[in-house]
Amino acid sequence: MGKTYERIDGRLRTFIEEQPMFFTATAPLAGDGTINLSPKGLRGSWAVLDDRTVAYLDFAGSNAETIAHLRENGRITLMWCAFTGPPNIVRVHGRGEPVFRDDPRFPGLLARFPDIDAGLHGLRAVVVVTADLVRDTCGYAVPTMIYDGDRDLHGRRFAREDDASLGAYFAGKEHVATSIDGLPGLPLPLPPTPVS
Repeated sequence: MGKTYERIDGRLRTFIEEQPMFFTATAPLAGDGTINLSPKGLRGSWAVLDDRTVAYLDFAGSNAETIAHLRENGRITLMWCAFTGPPNIVRVHGRGEPVFRDDPRFPGLLARFPDIDAGLHGLRAVVVVTADLVRDTCGYAVPTMIYDGDRDLHGRRFAREDDASLGAYFAGKEHVATSIDGLPGLPLPLPPTPVS
């Protein structure tokens, strides 16, 4: 049976930090809007900031549905599944906010991800999620799978971009500045990468 928690600490925090991937789910307010579910990988690209807050790095891609939904209504669910070891699923239901490169909080948040060379992946934002509800469930039906490692394709693809070429890439994608449902997505032109 599922259990509700007041905070993300102890066993829950360890579980979240040890998983090789997680999923995000968002939706627009419109009843006929497109629900979005995205896998997120790359170990070290998410962090538990405190007992009610998690964050993850939002990298370059061909759409920006999650960002668009968060800008419209902030609702998000994050889900981690145990593919090895004891079965478990942890969900964090909450309010999310994309923190973009030109936000004064951006450098401090980015420092929370020391193991990731964000420049390799065309970092667009840090998504910060404040938990309203934290639950775990059994995960008995989740299959066991072997984690071989992160793919290097994303890093190799976006490592050759600079701010100007990355901005051009985003501008050329149909659903980056605007979502599938016409909501504002990634603000373009992309703010420059902060100098560290």
